Amino acid sequence: MKKFLIVVDMQKDFIDGALGSAEACAIVPAAVKKIAEFDGEIFATLDTHFENYMETAEGKKLPVPHCIKGTEGWKLNKEIALALEGRNYTAVEKNTFGSVKLPELVKAAAGDEEMYIELIGLCTDICVVSNALLLKANFPETAIAVDAACCAGVTPAKHEAALETMRSCQIDVI
Repeated sequence: MKKFLIVVDMQKDFIDGALGSAEACAIVPAAVKKIAEFDGEIFATLDTHFENYMETAEGKKLPVPHCIKGTEGWKLNKEIALALEGRNYTAVEKNTFGSVKLPELVKAAAGDEEMYIELIGLCTDICVVSNALLLKANFPETAIAVDAACCAGVTPAKHEAALETMRSCQIDVI
């Protein structure tokens, strides 16, 4: 069985940068431990925007420039980057909440083998849930889980609401 860990948007701007929070900072040690102990292949998504962010649909609804490609805020958190160093992982840039490319990459990596997919990262109620649902839609018979201790939402209440949404969609919350 092929095992995949999806590390969602563990970038500086979401942890202690433009959109950072105490909750996001608090999950970093658990995420580092999960990455270090995970026995399988890892994909790390990178929220990726450009200088025209404020002119985009997202920028109009969330007028906080973040994860502008090439900036410090776009880079992975230093502790996360160190945990990934030397691991077999694939970076996946995405310009919106969920990556439509991610399921294709996972499928190519799995081949014909059965899979297990686990997600961690930020933000539970935006990018984690979006990617989890895209993966579940593409792989309805695959066991997919999200580790709640390695995720944080925009608020604690939204984190819990997103976990409940994922449970409703038959994604295991561990």
